[in-house]
Amino acid sequence: MRLRLFYAIVFILLVTFLFGQAVSFAQTYYVQANDSLYKIAQRYGTSVEILTQVNNLYSPVIYPGQKLQISWTKPTVSNSHYVVKAGDTLYLLAQRYGITIESLKTTNNLTSNYLWIGQQLLIPKGNITTSSGSIYQVKPGDTPYLIAIRNNISLSELLALNNLGKYAFIYPGQILKLPVKTPAATYTSSNHNFSASDLDLLARLVTAEAGGESYQGQVAVAASILNRYEDPRYPNSIYGVVYQISNGRYQFSPVLDGRINNAPSSSAQKAVAAAIGGQDPSYGANGFYNPAKTSNSWVSSQPVTTVIGNHIFFKY
Repeated sequence: MRLRLFYAIVFILLVTFLFGQAVSFAQTYYVQANDSLYKIAQRYGTSVEILTQVNNLYSPVIYPGQKLQISWTKPTVSNSHYVVKAGDTLYLLAQRYGITIESLKTTNNLTSNYLWIGQQLLIPKGNITTSSGSIYQVKPGDTPYLIAIRNNISLSELLALNNLGKYAFIYPGQILKLPVKTPAATYTSSNHNFSASDLDLLARLVTAEAGGESYQGQVAVAASILNRYEDPRYPNSIYGVVYQISNGRYQFSPVLDGRINNAPSSSAQKAVAAAIGGQDPSYGANGFYNPAKTSNSWVSSQPVTTVIGNHIFFKY
C-alpha cells in the first residue's frame, strides 16, 4: 500500500515538472437549486476564480443540473499559450486568468481588441498593475457603488473603466481596474472630518428616505444619522452607519432595495451640509420611521422627539 502511494506521488511530481502546471484533485458536482459559484466555492474550500477557470465558464451564471468539476488547486499560468475559441473576448480571458486587458494586449503586441478563432495568445503570469491605475479583486458583498465609494472614485468612472453596464453583475474574485486615486477633500464639523464620499453617501440616503419631505424634514433625517454616528453603540463611520446590519437586516431600507445608489438631490446635499453645521430639527433623534410604511412594534414604542411630515423621530 505504501509502495503504491509512493509511486503515485512520484507520478504527480513528474507530471508537474514536465508540464509546468499544478496538478489538482477534482470531483464532479451537479448544480442544485439556489446554488451560486460563490456558495459552491465556500462549501468545497476553493474559489470562484478556480471554478471559473477549471470549467471554462464565460460568466458566473450557472443552472440546476449543470455539471461542474470541483478543483482545489489553482491552475498556474507561466506565460502559457492559449488558443482562442468561439465566444472568447479579451475581457473574458482577462477575467478568467485574473489579469488585465492591458497586460494581455501588451504581452501579445495587440493594437485592437479584435480576436479570431484559432489565434494563439500568450497569457502573462499574475496580476499586473497598469499605468492608468491599480487593480481591485471583488469581495463577497461588494457592489460597484460600494467599491467606488471605498476607493474615492465615481460609480460612472468605475463602470466606464471596466466596460461595465449600469446594472453590471460582479462576483467575488473578479478583477476590476481602478483609476489613479486623487486625495479626497474633507469637510469639518465641530468634532469630525467627513470626506466627499461621506457627504455623497449621506445625501443619497437622505434623498432615498426623505426625497418627498420638506427641507426641514431632510435636515432632520441627516441629523438623526449623524446622531447615530456620534453614538458609541453604532459604527464609527458614515459608511458603517448607513450599511449597518443588525439581526440580519439592513437598518435602512434604501440599502436593501438599491435606492441608495440613486444620485442625491440638491436639497438633500444642502440638508446634509446644514446638519453637519449643527442644525438638528430631530432634537437628538437617532432613529425615524414612517408609520404608514412600518408595523414594527419596537420603533413605535420608543420615545418620540418630534414629528415632521410623514416621519416620526425617536431616541432610545
